[in-house]
Amino acid sequence: MRIKRWLGVLLAMLLLASLSLAACGDDDDDGGNGGGDTAADTGSSEAIASNPDNEGKRIVVGSKNFTEQKVLGEIFAQALAAAGYDVDKQLNLGDEKTALKALEGGDIDAYPEYTGTALGSFFGVKSNEIPKDPQQAYDDAKAGFAEKSLTALPPTPFTSSNEVALTKDRADELGVEKISDLDGESQDLTLYGSPECRQRQDCLLGLQDVYGLDFEKFTPVDIALRHKVLTDGQADLSIVFTTDPQIKREGFVLLEDDKGMFPPYNSTFVVRDDTLQEAGPDLEKVIAQVEPGLTNEVMQELNARVDLDKKTPEQVATEYLRESGLIE
Repeated sequence: MRIKRWLGVLLAMLLLASLSLAACGDDDDDGGNGGGDTAADTGSSEAIASNPDNEGKRIVVGSKNFTEQKVLGEIFAQALAAAGYDVDKQLNLGDEKTALKALEGGDIDAYPEYTGTALGSFFGVKSNEIPKDPQQAYDDAKAGFAEKSLTALPPTPFTSSNEVALTKDRADELGVEKISDLDGESQDLTLYGSPECRQRQDCLLGLQDVYGLDFEKFTPVDIALRHKVLTDGQADLSIVFTTDPQIKREGFVLLEDDKGMFPPYNSTFVVRDDTLQEAGPDLEKVIAQVEPGLTNEVMQELNARVDLDKKTPEQVATEYLRESGLIE
């Protein structure tokens, strides 16, 4: 009798355990980093509604040529498709000037741009004069785009700013914590950055003009390799983005921008005015649904799934929209 009673209790316990596992799910797709992080821990969101009135309305979504831009382009494209729009994609266009030319020329209808980049590259604002307040930076960029018959929709929570990075060992060796600490050291150091960094006030030019730094050598490097040149010992310093996942995983040190040279880089979805009018209200509504979950932590995770876990931007965008409850 005791054995039977014990077996009954054991079976009940096993049944409860199996039900608990089923309720939690058995999702092996945790981003591949072993941490089980989800891309969007934002609670339940209202799913994007498909509107038959949007059928036949064509929208071409573009992006620039690095991981974060491709992921954002995919997120916006898939979200708009879920709303019933006929969406085409032209991702990996190139730098910001190439993307803007495609937008103004009608080759694309919209693409994600960063407020600080727009002010510095398109509207002639020096990096040290770009507003440090993210809202003011957005308002100024929006006004500049409006003069080009373009609308900059409200920005994302995350900001993808440039930063000067180096390995912890090199930082300890040099005894540096902020960018001004490089004064007296920079002439013996190599700096790597994107090809356009050489001409940008929020990159090499700003480091020269604002901080008065002269480097032994500046070497342009493909954006995808800006972390590898540090780990391989090719570069003393490299320009990286704050949303790069390698910063945490590789233990890189980011030097404090103690003179406030790097402006805010919140992402704004820039749309042609004629496209916005033809698309109707659902376009703005969809973008407003998508953006709240795009925090710095989420963008780091999404970028990691592509750069480190070797998923495609298309796969990662779908995961974000599903994990956010925006699509089934």
